Amino acid sequence: MIKDKVVVITGASSGIGEASAKLLASKGAKVVLGARREDKLKSIVDDITKEGGEAAYLAMDVTKQADNDAIVKLAKDTFGGVDAIFLNAGLMPSSPVSALKTDEWHRMVDVNITGVLNGVAAVMPTFIEQKSGHILATSSVAGIKAYPNGAVYGGTKWFVRDFMEVLRMESAMEGTNIRTATLYPAAINTELLDTITDKGTAEGMKGLYETYGISPERIARVVAFALDLPEDTTVNEFTVGPANQPW
Repeated sequence: MIKDKVVVITGASSGIGEASAKLLASKGAKVVLGARREDKLKSIVDDITKEGGEAAYLAMDVTKQADNDAIVKLAKDTFGGVDAIFLNAGLMPSSPVSALKTDEWHRMVDVNITGVLNGVAAVMPTFIEQKSGHILATSSVAGIKAYPNGAVYGGTKWFVRDFMEVLRMESAMEGTNIRTATLYPAAINTELLDTITDKGTAEGMKGLYETYGISPERIARVVAFALDLPEDTTVNEFTVGPANQPW
């Protein structure tokens, strides 16, 4: 059941995060939204409350542990607990390794890897104590297959894949009932391409997404499906994308 579940979502100011927040709220979840852009978060929360939903937000940076701790605390203070966290914040400034865009490499590691670790660290004590909880994370098809121009981005998403699978196994072994779900989206029309500064890569990706890209609402439906499963059931991986894209 999604109704009355308290769900924290990072990267919630646009794209998959925003679509998931609105869909889950429409199904009765209490959503707590985190991202850096406070104006966007406020607008989304206003939209949700106008429709009769329940939502709160916190302007935050996933690369800072204190911010992750703060959004979990906000969920507990506002709605009395936390049932799930969707670690969705991510960057994709893809480029050839030879371009040596090292600042972008480190930024991807900070957001795509450290951001996930910080979110897990923030919520795990609560989940362990209550012996329940659901951790969802956005990886990518680049976390399953290797793509030129995606060495560092793909590497961060392969990390998410491995980390989430080990977390699932350990939680089962430890009897904490913490479930995981890792999403591997293909071409989804979000702001992800806006971070690409390498001209050749940007043009190629723009063409790919214009040809195949589907709405982030499609991924939100997968998130809702995962959260709606019975407590004794885990679907731990979802590879999802346009039906006409040969990914």
